[in-house]
Amino acid sequence: MIKFDRFKLGNGLTVLFHKDVTTPMAVVNVLYNVGARDESPEKTGFAHLFEHLMFGGSINIPEFDKPLQQAGGENNAFTSNDITNYYDVLPRQNIETALWLESDRMLSLAFTPKSLEVQRSVVIEEFKQRYLNQPYGDVWLELRPLAYKTHPYNWATIGKEISHIENATMEDVRAFYDKYYNPNNAILCIAGNFELENIKSLAEKWFDDIPSGAEVNRALPVEEKQSEFREKTIERNVPGNAFYYAFKMPDRLHKDYFISDVISDILGRDKSSRLFKILKKEKGLVSEINCYITGSLDPGLLIITGKLNDGISFEALDRHLWDLLSHFKEDQIAKIELDRIMIKIRTSREFQEVGLLNRAMKLSIYELLGNADMINEEDKHYQEITPDMINRVCNEVLVKENCSLLKVKAINNG
Repeated sequence: MIKFDRFKLGNGLTVLFHKDVTTPMAVVNVLYNVGARDESPEKTGFAHLFEHLMFGGSINIPEFDKPLQQAGGENNAFTSNDITNYYDVLPRQNIETALWLESDRMLSLAFTPKSLEVQRSVVIEEFKQRYLNQPYGDVWLELRPLAYKTHPYNWATIGKEISHIENATMEDVRAFYDKYYNPNNAILCIAGNFELENIKSLAEKWFDDIPSGAEVNRALPVEEKQSEFREKTIERNVPGNAFYYAFKMPDRLHKDYFISDVISDILGRDKSSRLFKILKKEKGLVSEINCYITGSLDPGLLIITGKLNDGISFEALDRHLWDLLSHFKEDQIAKIELDRIMIKIRTSREFQEVGLLNRAMKLSIYELLGNADMINEEDKHYQEITPDMINRVCNEVLVKENCSLLKVKAINNG
């Protein structure tokens, strides 16, 4: 049981407090309810650009990292299609340094032409290095628009194309910040060995006078149910042929989300999984293979991906994969195998939750989903899963008309 307290400031900022008396460290986690899905199709990559801009100095602090490092802390951030998350870890006695830094950049970034140009250059270089000039780097630039036709999951967090960041104006950037980076569109989670009244006092001291913004009315286009198999082949200068089978799966709050997660583990979690044992070990078709889910807030993807062995065709892999999935859907999983998978899942979750930062981030995400206490219901959801449930969801998700296949063909490699 992960215990926490919740309160709200007058400006709409939701504050979570998780007490841990066993650690000398503290965590300050700020989740902004904005991700790539909130961007305009003509101006993508803005949420990721802001992940960088938020480290470029704020109204009273020209350099974010230095004060935190001087206080013995470290920080980082990440952007997804759903959220932007910033976190600081530092000795508990220096927690006000992190609160000062986070509150100042929530209050107002230093919007200067220099800051924009510096971070624009950083993002453009990242786009080139990680997505365009790296083997298999552009897979998500190709797979997302294949799988999604109307929902803004259509593009990756880096954006559709470099030109969207190159052409971003100061007015564009400021409008995006003013809309989303407000206390009423954020969740602050503080974790460490403190008392609740102390945390309330600190939260009010550093955040209460930040003006709230207009309510964000999110009306994202809904992706229609996929009714036909989609396939695309791209040729790239890569070490070997690769494949990405993307199946639509339920959203984060759907009752079948956890079942889909378990299915991905059964198929491709480790060397005991179905895909590894049959396609790699027994048949020697692939050099690597795994299965995972994107974990998206809106309906996401269950991905089966891997690389072909030399001399193996896409057609051969495709034939054996669909045969494996067909048998998987027909033959109900044994209770003993499901129990083994559940032990692995529980062990993995418990290991993750040892870390104070992980607990703070998970509490924040569940609060965004509706109630941070859902973190304590995860185990119940998994333990309620039966072989019948696995079979039902397999037959709904792992069907060809629900699949988008991206094949990456190595140039001069068959």
